[in-house]
Amino acid sequence: MSPLHDTSVRGFASDNYSGVHPDVLTAIADANDGHQVSYGEDAYTAHLQEVCAQHFGDAAQIFPVFNGTGANVVGLLSMLPRWGAVVCAKTAHIHADEGGAPEKAAGIKLLPIATPDGKLTPDLIAEEAWGWGDEHRAQPLVVYITQSSELGTVYTPDEIRAITDYAHEREMGVFMDGARLSNAAARLDLPLGAFTTDAGVDVVTFGGTKNGALGAEAILVLDARASDGLIYLRKHQMQLASKMRFVSAQLLALLDGDLYLRNARHANAMAALLRSKMEAGIADGSIRGVEFTQRTEANAVFARLPAGVADRLRESFRFYDWDASTGEVRWVCSFDTRSEDVDAFVAEAARLTSSA
Repeated sequence: MSPLHDTSVRGFASDNYSGVHPDVLTAIADANDGHQVSYGEDAYTAHLQEVCAQHFGDAAQIFPVFNGTGANVVGLLSMLPRWGAVVCAKTAHIHADEGGAPEKAAGIKLLPIATPDGKLTPDLIAEEAWGWGDEHRAQPLVVYITQSSELGTVYTPDEIRAITDYAHEREMGVFMDGARLSNAAARLDLPLGAFTTDAGVDVVTFGGTKNGALGAEAILVLDARASDGLIYLRKHQMQLASKMRFVSAQLLALLDGDLYLRNARHANAMAALLRSKMEAGIADGSIRGVEFTQRTEANAVFARLPAGVADRLRESFRFYDWDASTGEVRWVCSFDTRSEDVDAFVAEAARLTSSA
């Protein structure tokens, strides 16, 4: 079948817009011949467990799933009793971008907290970490953080350790949404385990889809005491792949080597290039009325545009409003973003803002 879309079209809306990395496609094809036992009893999933131990420690257990929402819902469910609640940032994906799935599919009460940069701190967590033993209040038993955050910022290992220490002192677990975990590793220039297992995180997800996979995510239990029943919950929540070898093969393509890191470094570098070229245009006056709203630490750039410019710019490059009421937008780079894509975007932004 010939392509049904214009393959020359590029965008900055999401790293979900990009295609599949060729090495991942090859890995799927390589896993395709012959028969393998279904539901995870295959050679690829077994090897994935070995690779997971290399990155996250010998005690880590990996559970491949289909998508990020499923990973979050199933992972959190494994950490909570029916009366448990989750403390999260107001911008957290589970609160703002999952269509109510944690509440509706899992019955999880969320306790969101406003934060200026998408990151939680012990002081912020304290706003909702209270009321244990009060039968009228959902019990705050898990802290949810995102690495890198929904606002493109990255937690340092020390910041994560401060959160895990605070939570564990109060017998709360810590769950890390790692949809862009690879981008955080690239930013920190650290192994995956250095800011997850070593920093005291209990359960973390690893995102493959935003980093070159076709559709592959995973839940990793780093401390078995914090999670229970995942082997059952994954099926119960419709996240158990029958032909799991193809999900595991994608994750192996990323993790059994440094492809996850190379892809993330490139995406981060393209975001940094986009920001630096926009800043250069602002400095020389060729770009007008644009201001940045967050630090650019991973592969996302947040900015405000003059009134009306965003819609006109979207005629050439797709991207999302982050806060339409303030004119804030988000631009995301991917493993396959090219420098010429950035150049074309900046040139069009300059043309439109100059005439606005």
